Amino acid sequence: MDPQPSDRHPRDRLLRALTLSDALFLVVASVIGSGIFLTPGRIAELLPHPLWFLAAWVVGGLLSLAGALANAELGAMFPHAGGDYVYLREAFHPVAGFLVGWLTFFVIFAGTIAALAAGFAAGVGSLWPVGPGGELAIAVGLVLATSALNVAGVRWGARANNLSTAVKVLALLLFAAVGLASGTGDVSHWVAPVSGAGVSGWSGFGLALSPVLFSYLGWNASIYVASEIRDPQRNVPRSLLLGLAVVTAVYLMVNLAYLYALPIERLAGTPNAGEASAAVFLGERGGVFVALLVLVSILGTLNATVLVGPRIAYAMALDGLFFRGIDQAHARFGTPVIAIWVQALVSVGLLLLLRTFPSALDYTTFAILLAASAGVGALYALRRRRPDAARPYRAWGYPVVPALYLVANLAIAAVMLVNRPLECGVGLAMLAMGLPFYALFTRTARGAGALP
Repeated sequence: MDPQPSDRHPRDRLLRALTLSDALFLVVASVIGSGIFLTPGRIAELLPHPLWFLAAWVVGGLLSLAGALANAELGAMFPHAGGDYVYLREAFHPVAGFLVGWLTFFVIFAGTIAALAAGFAAGVGSLWPVGPGGELAIAVGLVLATSALNVAGVRWGARANNLSTAVKVLALLLFAAVGLASGTGDVSHWVAPVSGAGVSGWSGFGLALSPVLFSYLGWNASIYVASEIRDPQRNVPRSLLLGLAVVTAVYLMVNLAYLYALPIERLAGTPNAGEASAAVFLGERGGVFVALLVLVSILGTLNATVLVGPRIAYAMALDGLFFRGIDQAHARFGTPVIAIWVQALVSVGLLLLLRTFPSALDYTTFAILLAASAGVGALYALRRRRPDAARPYRAWGYPVVPALYLVANLAIAAVMLVNRPLECGVGLAMLAMGLPFYALFTRTARGAGALP
């Protein structure tokens, strides 16, 4: 077992085994999932000019970078397991950290795992019809299998993540390179707008940023496993910034390939831009190639999410603010074994309840926006409350640059609240449900002498 350095919780028993490359691959895997295939058609509808379409992806990357800069400072200050839970606990009050941690564990990560497993099973079903029961069995089995892999050691989970991420990034770059070199498209698509159409003002651009930012979600994955990253004060910020740089470059190259294959008016409304473009580049074989690529992409993101999520519950349990026993680390593998299996059971429960990919996805998006906004808000509170605290990394462009991400997130959350009240209401209800549990956990922890 590795020694317990001073920058960790004194009861943290997770192994510090992750390198910078592991953390970087974790960020890339968490971001690049199905969004790059499924969202471009909607964005092209909102922005019927290729230059505005490409600009939205650049702006989305820059806004995500603004959030990453804030989290880089926080991650270097508090390189502990738990991410936003720790930052809000330190910036505001333990109840703020608990509520965001509660929402993140039960809604964001468990919901994302359910959504990804359902999406993977649906993709398998489109290639080899297995029926609804078969798809559900595949989804449940996948959750259990990836959980078991991550119980067996963070290195095993990281190796699987590194391999699947390298495969999907190389496959995406190969897809874009082959397409651009195929001669079957037209470079004039990059500048030609839809005849008689124009961008519907800044409101259209703002609406387009919602699916773009959704496609960038997951860029903060490494902050949740900071206590397992070697030299975290340096490597957590590096993993966030380098990971986002890789993702943005891949997204731009793939979208250039989409526009090379399809004029903006054909791209608009296309449910799967990857399949439509591959059909132009490769004919009938293209659809099968992209279908398999989507499966690999989802599988990598699922494994990364299964790896990251349990560290939130584990960190809360270390403080006595979660169910008893969740703070246990595996005696041999040094992984949060109980937290991993609790996450798996919650995810399977959501699969059985929600069944479909869209339902599980809607369950998580609003909660992600709330948690990400709260995390960036912690930066401002800590700058004010602890101005002299050690900051191995300081967010570039503070206070303006992080504010851009905060404003964009809150604006999208407000739009969702108006247009998807049911899904947002579920997220808010889950947040409120955490309050009685916080009262219970604090009373129990004080009784056991774990809290003052």
